[in-house]
Amino acid sequence: MKVKIKVWRQKNQESKGGFKVYDSPELNSNMSFLEMLDVINEDLTDQGEEPIAFDHDCREGICGTCSLVIDGKPHGPHQGVATCQTYMRSFEDGDIITVEPFRADPFPIIKDLVVNRKPFDKIIQAGGFVTVRTGSAPDANAIPISKEVADTAMDAAACIGCGACVAACKNASAMLFVGAKVSQLNGLPQGQAEKDNRVLNMVAAMDEAGFGNCTNQYECSAVCPKLITHDFISQLNRDFVAATVRKSFKSKPSTAKL
Repeated sequence: MKVKIKVWRQKNQESKGGFKVYDSPELNSNMSFLEMLDVINEDLTDQGEEPIAFDHDCREGICGTCSLVIDGKPHGPHQGVATCQTYMRSFEDGDIITVEPFRADPFPIIKDLVVNRKPFDKIIQAGGFVTVRTGSAPDANAIPISKEVADTAMDAAACIGCGACVAACKNASAMLFVGAKVSQLNGLPQGQAEKDNRVLNMVAAMDEAGFGNCTNQYECSAVCPKLITHDFISQLNRDFVAATVRKSFKSKPSTAKL
């Protein structure tokens, strides 16, 4: 099979980008989408043209770096898979496939299809961790955790931080990402001590990075390669309100007479 790709080319963050159309060499329909880009890049290199820059790492749907918008949808036509898990058999011979980077102000384009997702790192640094004393690891069964809590934490932990939720949202909201990362820890016994500070700090970091607000249209969960449910956004809102109220009471000076 052969296809045409209409791909976004941009030299750097400061330059103006635009679409270019390339004809692919003969392709195997069982190639992944990224393998197709590899083949086109080999062809471009042989012609003396600069290859298309795109992010990739594990190519197993784990790392989240293979983030592309394919024919208008983050990660491509299927549900519950990343770009690297999209195969050329999903397309027809002769198709024109439009390939773009994620479009969001907090994710500036570095080059071609590569965007800067450091704001996600800053959100995690603000509270996406549990502080523990150094030393030997505690026994795995030392803290009892109910199956319901463990299952919810595992569902939230499935988020790979790819940013598809941001790219799909008209407001470039990161609420699904933040909701998953907060809920992953806030429900566990180990996360209780820092629960309030975690949600307040991570939401503040999200706002500071310039992500928009959620308007509950759920484009985010529809394109998530790990099918993270938007229920985690509701949990994030509940945790945030509770933490805000508790903080307001703690900040008030005592009026008790000695």
